[in-house]
Amino acid sequence: MKIHQFSAEEALASLHSRPEGLSSAEVEYRQKEYGANVIEVHKGENLIIRFLKEFTHFFALILWLAASLAFFADFRQPGQGMATLAYAILGVIIINGLFSFWQQYRAERAILALQKLLPHYVKALRAGEITQVLASELVPGDIILLQDGDNVPADCRLLEAFSLRVNNATVTGESLPKARDAEPSTEESLEHSRNTLLAGTSVVSGEGKALVFATGMTTEFGKIANLTQTTVKTISPLQLEIVRLSRIIAVLALGLGVVFFIIGHGMGLSFCNAGVFGK
Repeated sequence: MKIHQFSAEEALASLHSRPEGLSSAEVEYRQKEYGANVIEVHKGENLIIRFLKEFTHFFALILWLAASLAFFADFRQPGQGMATLAYAILGVIIINGLFSFWQQYRAERAILALQKLLPHYVKALRAGEITQVLASELVPGDIILLQDGDNVPADCRLLEAFSLRVNNATVTGESLPKARDAEPSTEESLEHSRNTLLAGTSVVSGEGKALVFATGMTTEFGKIANLTQTTVKTISPLQLEIVRLSRIIAVLALGLGVVFFIIGHGMGLSFCNAGVFGK
């Protein structure tokens, strides 16, 4: 059984907690075991390096080469429209690079925005006393008190609820507030259980007492944040085909260029003119 399917007493027992909350010694021990209740931001490459990479991958290098050849052709034979082609290719490189970089940058900003959805302080019941603690110091087994307007700091199982309604839009996408109570749930899914409050959501009305059972990156909210940061950038079948075709064209073009250069040189053309002929 899952914690939302337990009774309130069973939920407390499963986390070795009590109605009066944890003691200071228990909190300290669990902080070492579970770590801080924070959404971690994975450190990636330097922003400048990532920006430059968008202009130096294989397909971009092929385009850079094509633009260079077009400029060289225009230099050798002005007025043939090769300069226009070169500028068009440069435009493709710049637009594609900026768009890809902007997508990555927006994903990073989204993680920072997610962090702001968690409160800085929360009321916790510890050793029978209500005290205001840093949300980052919460541990599984803590008992917290919530009321309308509060953001939920961790995944919790309600022990008491009075006309409680929550906004789950940030986690489940549900647009309307949902009623919550402290009764055991028969739902298999934690997200749709009536007795759970998820980190990153907010209390719309009412008040309640809840048992923390997951913190930090182990919360549903933390899992979403982790997926946002670690999802591997996949390449579509079309992109794969474009890359494959680009390589084939590059090899053929290079091979034909060498052949025509040799033919041109054999016809008595100068080295430079043979190069243009080969191009």
